[in-house]
Amino acid sequence: MLFYGKSINSIKTIEFYGILPGAMKISQKGLYALQAMMMLARHYNQGAIRIRDIAYEEGLPEKFLELILLELKNARIVESARGAKGGYQLRRAPSEIHLSEIIRLIDGPLAPFGDAEQLRSLIDRDAEHRKLYQIFLDVRDAAAKILENTTLADIVGPKSPGAKKARKKKDEASVLPMVVHGNPGRGRGE
Repeated sequence: MLFYGKSINSIKTIEFYGILPGAMKISQKGLYALQAMMMLARHYNQGAIRIRDIAYEEGLPEKFLELILLELKNARIVESARGAKGGYQLRRAPSEIHLSEIIRLIDGPLAPFGDAEQLRSLIDRDAEHRKLYQIFLDVRDAAAKILENTTLADIVGPKSPGAKKARKKKDEASVLPMVVHGNPGRGRGE
């Protein structure tokens, strides 16, 4: 079988040419964008939040976050405020911002198993592997549907008073200790 002028005779050949990349992957930039947007959603209607505060709370590199927020601002998803109380805030309610919108902006099309049109072409042209490609298309469509139907409000949700403490205890077990530069013996009687 020929696909874009390349001889396709196995799944390995398809993977080699990048027609069906492994699994859905989100870039580090995309992950940072989602984390920043979740933080802004948690603080919706509380005013603008400084980049420094977003970076600190979410553990994100500040300079990289500046570029991400500028991209989100240019897409009219967030807005900025200048001055002493300046920073960024959501332009719309968290319930109106879908994860797919953020991921498409930062990482491009939602395509965990390649482009839908490529898969449809393979389904039409490769009878021997048609069912396999249909599964890939179904997975792609299901992933896209989940992201298109999930909003920031869905993933930040209302917090109960004890939720932050419970989350913090759970996170402590999986987080590496932080190294703080300075006098290590200070305050410990050393």
